[in-house]
Amino acid sequence: MMKNTIVWFEIPVTNFDRAKKFYEELLGLELQVDEMGGAMMGFFPLEGEGVTGAIVKGEGYEPADKGTSVYFNCENDLQPVQDRIEPAGGKVIVPKTLIMEDIGYFCLFLDTEGNKVALWSKK
Repeated sequence: MMKNTIVWFEIPVTNFDRAKKFYEELLGLELQVDEMGGAMMGFFPLEGEGVTGAIVKGEGYEPADKGTSVYFNCENDLQPVQDRIEPAGGKVIVPKTLIMEDIGYFCLFLDTEGNKVALWSKK
């Protein structure tokens, strides 16, 4: 049986440096940069097992505000992270909203590249 159905995600970007700065400021982490197959990639850190991904600039990678959304886990409360979206250059499109008490909260936003991305937290 699979531990995780999802194992990897890629967020397309047009301005790699701008997107890297945005996600580092937003999430308080450092992306590890490497080039693979002609694409620039900024890898989100992973401790132990789980799901991770990267921002990617390369042929065939186009930012989009429609389609699949990546939800970043904000642990206890997404509000402090949501508060950093607009100062970092993004735009909140759905502020912190309760899904259900036993599921938690979400927030949808556009990153600096125009991708629709989300935050999730239990409280």
